[in-house]
Amino acid sequence: MGPRTGLSSGAEGARRLLDGFEQVVHTEGRAARRRHGGPLPDGLHLDVLTALERSGIQDLHAFQSVAAERILGGGHTALVGGTGSGKSLCYQLPMLQRLRAARRARALYLAPTKALAQDQARRLREFEAGWLRPGLYDGDTPKAQRTVLKRSANLLLTNPDMLSAGILPRHAEWAGFLSGLELVVIDEAHVYRGVFGSHVAQVMRRLRRLCAVYGAEPTWVTSSGTIANPEEHFTRLTTLAAEVVDDSGAPTAGRDLVLWNPELDDDGAERNSPLGDAARIYALLVEERVPTIVFARTRKACELIHRFTSDRLRSRGLDHLAERIAPYRAGYTAEERRATERALASGDLVGVVATNALELGIDIGGLEASVCATFPGSITSLWQQWGRAGRSGARGLSVLVAGADALDQYFMREPEALLQRPVEHAVLSTANPRIVLPHIAAAACESPIGGALDEALFGAEPLEAALAELRSRGAVRATPDGSSAYVGRDHPAGAISLRSSGRGDVMIVDSLSGVLLGTVELRRAHSTVYPGAVYLHRGASYLVRELDLERRVAAVEPAVTAWYTLPKMDTDISVLECQRVRQLHGLALNFGLVEVTDQLVAFQRKSVTTHTTLELVPCALPPVSFTTEAVWFAAPARAVDGLPADRLLGSLHAAEHGMIALLPLLAICDRADCGGLSTDWHADVGGPAIFVYDGHEGGVGIAERGFEEFIRWAQVSRRAIAECPCEEACPSCVQSPKCGNLNEPLDKLGAVQVIDEALALAGETARQT
Repeated sequence: MGPRTGLSSGAEGARRLLDGFEQVVHTEGRAARRRHGGPLPDGLHLDVLTALERSGIQDLHAFQSVAAERILGGGHTALVGGTGSGKSLCYQLPMLQRLRAARRARALYLAPTKALAQDQARRLREFEAGWLRPGLYDGDTPKAQRTVLKRSANLLLTNPDMLSAGILPRHAEWAGFLSGLELVVIDEAHVYRGVFGSHVAQVMRRLRRLCAVYGAEPTWVTSSGTIANPEEHFTRLTTLAAEVVDDSGAPTAGRDLVLWNPELDDDGAERNSPLGDAARIYALLVEERVPTIVFARTRKACELIHRFTSDRLRSRGLDHLAERIAPYRAGYTAEERRATERALASGDLVGVVATNALELGIDIGGLEASVCATFPGSITSLWQQWGRAGRSGARGLSVLVAGADALDQYFMREPEALLQRPVEHAVLSTANPRIVLPHIAAAACESPIGGALDEALFGAEPLEAALAELRSRGAVRATPDGSSAYVGRDHPAGAISLRSSGRGDVMIVDSLSGVLLGTVELRRAHSTVYPGAVYLHRGASYLVRELDLERRVAAVEPAVTAWYTLPKMDTDISVLECQRVRQLHGLALNFGLVEVTDQLVAFQRKSVTTHTTLELVPCALPPVSFTTEAVWFAAPARAVDGLPADRLLGSLHAAEHGMIALLPLLAICDRADCGGLSTDWHADVGGPAIFVYDGHEGGVGIAERGFEEFIRWAQVSRRAIAECPCEEACPSCVQSPKCGNLNEPLDKLGAVQVIDEALALAGETARQT
């Protein structure tokens, strides 16, 4: 791997551990930012001042002072800032004041995860404010304690899932709390994007209408990582207008940024695994006792990096250090995750590899290095993850280990495109009928729905469309005042999964022990837990023996295999409704609703060590269809006319892959959040065409973002393909790890021609704007 130097622990020396490695393609230092102070707000209660002084707070950062004054004055506020900038105190201080000033006052804190709410409760208790009665209300809260919280808590810390399913449907039991509600805090608001954010926006509308029922007009606050559209995002979540307050004036630690590109193999055809390289860096830092966090994109990658690192340390006789690292991801029990959090905060662990479950603001101790194993999908997430190290004031080390895909390699060739790039827009949908409908049903069950407020909250057209559907099902009926009341026997809120727009989850069960290992969305089960697939959990591998779609259970057995598996899918698209057309000179760009049909037809077994294909195994499952949003255009005739069939398909297929790979530059999304289809003939287009669609049922605005910024999207995609040094197609330009056709056929040069001609028709060139 390269030279080592004998350095003591500490992130300032940690960067020098990586000096001399050919894989380091760029290093950059960022200076620390000095603090600018601001005064405490006037008129604070003496008890609040005492609690602040007891916590060592005598003045504020400048932005904290501005934000606290605004929130105390009743102004809706969108807080924006990096990890560790002190955003929490901006709303904690007004929370302390409001709850001390009035006995009836109540406050609600919403976090995307239970762990974050628990961490916030711990921080608030450190104020030792006797009048503050915080209550954690989540799925782990005992029933007896829930009853007590309804009567006694003046600050409720929960998550949107519990608010949706456990509080709003039983609002009469929470009448005292809702009537006194003065402050609502939505923490880590940048997480509320895509399907999850679209659901949460509907939950906030349901909360707002019940606040009106009980006569409450709370002040709303969002706190988020840096995003491009904080004001718009606030409004999409709440329908209210807010003033943005950023973290200018907050101190930040200096940090060293390192971009690491895994070496090409001996043939120069493929790069070494980013997971293996991340494990090597991780092991090196752990060996030097540098407290380190490694972020992995997927649960599987998290498990593999942990296993690789543990094996590497043990092979060097460092078993005691192998015992001081741990994996952390969703799918583990709450007890397992809490134990890891405590061990990190106490210093018992020297390292952790995690999914983005630890990206948020949980206090996990004085970490000095943060390693991202491949680009996390957005600039916002990258800086959030890098910001988890160096929070204690010491200089931090931030490393990005590139993957082989086009976006990562684009950044390796153009470091400034990564490190100087502005953050993206947070995208969610407030009109996806599959998401809106169940929330309208839930709202009608909570209180008869209709009238000006509900039209303002949900939108007149989505509201009427949903009510018409519910009336046709006999689920609602008209009331004397013209509103609609829910008459079904069920409680619709209980059936809503905020993390999915689909039709439920498939349970993954160890058939030998009966233990539930995890879950996967029903629509994704066909491509992840099909019979014969290899499934990883906590470093152990399992073989899928059976997939029962009716019972929604995938039965797996422990197995040690020398291969991993990739599905081969057949995909078809039908245009249901073309909703918008942009005539870009000679190029017609379309956006609308489509039906996507996927069918598993086989899977590949590939060697774990060489990644070569061992065999193609036939495996047929029933087709799965879903409706979503897409952007599409006809292939330019000058690029494809006269091409033989294989070159035509390869050119379109490669252009589709290249554009999907670069779409995360425009919206906060993952490559896996979108899909595509390229075809030499499509009946709805009348010729060869390229489609790119949202991978979530109903769509969440990702394809629409591509539609709105098509020129920029096409230019950066073309540049990433053309500048890749490979002679043909490779994972760094147009090969995709998610390709249902197993990356066959692909024509890199043809892809450049297709995009060039599309830009020419649109009156543009290949230059990047």
